Amino acid sequence: MSSPYADLNDPALRDRAVRAAQGQAPFDTLLVNGRVADVATGEMREADVGLVGALIASVHPRGTFHEAGEIIDLDGRIIAPGLIDSHLHIESSMITPRSYAGVVVPQGTTTICWDPHEVGNVGGLEAVRWAIAAARGLPLRIIVLAPSCVPSAPGLERSGAVFDGNAMEEMLSWPEVGGVAEIMDMRGVLARSPLMRSMTQAGLESGKLVCGHARDLAGKGLQGFLAAGIESDHEITSEADLLEKIRAGMTIELRVSHEDILPQAVALFGKLGHVPQTVTLCTDDIFPDDLVSRGGMAYMLRRLVQLGLDPVQALRAATLNTAMRLQRRDLGLVAPGRRADLVVFDDLAEFRVHHVFASGRHVAENGELCEPLRPDPVTAPTETMKLALTTERSFYIPATGTQARVRTVAIPRTTRWGERDVAVRDGHVVIPQDAALMAVFNRYGASDVPGLGILEGWGEWSGAVATTVLHDSHNLAIIGRGEADMMLAANTLIKSGGGMVAVRDGKVLAHLELPVCGLLSATAPEEVARQFNAVREACAAVTTWNGQTAVIKLMIGASLACNPGPHVTDMGITSGMTGEVVTNSVLA
Repeated sequence: MSSPYADLNDPALRDRAVRAAQGQAPFDTLLVNGRVADVATGEMREADVGLVGALIASVHPRGTFHEAGEIIDLDGRIIAPGLIDSHLHIESSMITPRSYAGVVVPQGTTTICWDPHEVGNVGGLEAVRWAIAAARGLPLRIIVLAPSCVPSAPGLERSGAVFDGNAMEEMLSWPEVGGVAEIMDMRGVLARSPLMRSMTQAGLESGKLVCGHARDLAGKGLQGFLAAGIESDHEITSEADLLEKIRAGMTIELRVSHEDILPQAVALFGKLGHVPQTVTLCTDDIFPDDLVSRGGMAYMLRRLVQLGLDPVQALRAATLNTAMRLQRRDLGLVAPGRRADLVVFDDLAEFRVHHVFASGRHVAENGELCEPLRPDPVTAPTETMKLALTTERSFYIPATGTQARVRTVAIPRTTRWGERDVAVRDGHVVIPQDAALMAVFNRYGASDVPGLGILEGWGEWSGAVATTVLHDSHNLAIIGRGEADMMLAANTLIKSGGGMVAVRDGKVLAHLELPVCGLLSATAPEEVARQFNAVREACAAVTTWNGQTAVIKLMIGASLACNPGPHVTDMGITSGMTGEVVTNSVLA
């Protein structure tokens, strides 16, 4: 297996670096008049930094050396390690790895841990191989993890592939794979199901990372989850939850999307007097318009500092802590002998990025790449929609008489079972004005009959929204009222090969096409962001529920079957912690 340090360990490179560090040879690049954010000591100190090839050769007092192929005057700016995103799904940004690198590298991110279980759920091992190939040769270091959740909730949903322990062993044998990606089937882990046992065991025997998803786990359940060998979590729900998981020894992947949790996290770090070494930062899921307009990791650093966290401690969580978690001795510090992955910030409040270096190459300046990205080396997987056009009848819940009592999915995000009386007309349930119907079609050929569920507490609906971005099966989901609009929304995405669409009164209001696995577009990120935002804005014409962004999150998360509570999947209404599957919501 090739070493991640192979390029750094070339003897000739080390010879040059040793000579340059002693003033016996010139540096390739010399950064002068800067200040180093020392994430090991917490200091801000004046220093010059000399680079030789992919190495940092020297960090020395200002003015010590003057010989270099290129000298860059930083004028007091701050030199920090390149940012490392400890957990994410590129697919949530709806662009290809090449496009993703083009956005985040100028923002100061030089390494990411990508769990491609979204494309894995669509296209199986071949899609994961595509992800690895598409990640090569970019200025962004992409550490790919082996998807463990294909599907994420076995028996509760059907996706485009099924991974078992043998598939996991194969992926872990690939040199580009850094470990087992988030294990989400909490019920299976705690029950020691053969599938989850084999997945975890493969990771343990590989000596690589074993990552987790432990939403709402506490007490005995949390202890059992960790005892299985799972090491990390990014599903933090409160300050108490965060503290319990830190005390339990978990690596925390604190999420930028958990805006309500970040103040509680900063408060806890204040009480502890420091940010624990086991706390890292991640973006997990970030939409394309947010990624382009406000950024990912740099935005999270801004938010943490705005909430009162010391900026160097925030940087440590985004660099050194993650490098140690990843067992990457070459990353995470501005220090001699380390890899020259560096970001130069104008300040540590707004974290405006002036320069970015990746393995010693000057790859970005003032928000722009210094050179074009290489073309995509592999053809992206398309034509993944194996579903015929549907009809209005697919959206009927059959019932007899003039009234029926139905089971519902109530209260968004943390869902619970509900019941209510509804009218029956022409042999099917009439969806109340203050409720919505959710239909999930299996788009991989398993069935053309959707799972159906009535959502309560999700606002008033007058149209439909549909998506094939649906964690984690990425089946086709439609939410709304009115069978004609729901049919139009479904068929629009079936014809386009996937994406998102908003429909009202028989008209398509906005449509984002995502032909790569029904999840991604090779179109320029700014255009994908514009089209996504158009769908998001169109949602305001379709539903009153809690804002445009929340509607998209509702669509994507309402089928997340591995989480506690009822969720609608292609099999019906399912419960992630009990394994219950309700195929008919009409009560006897």
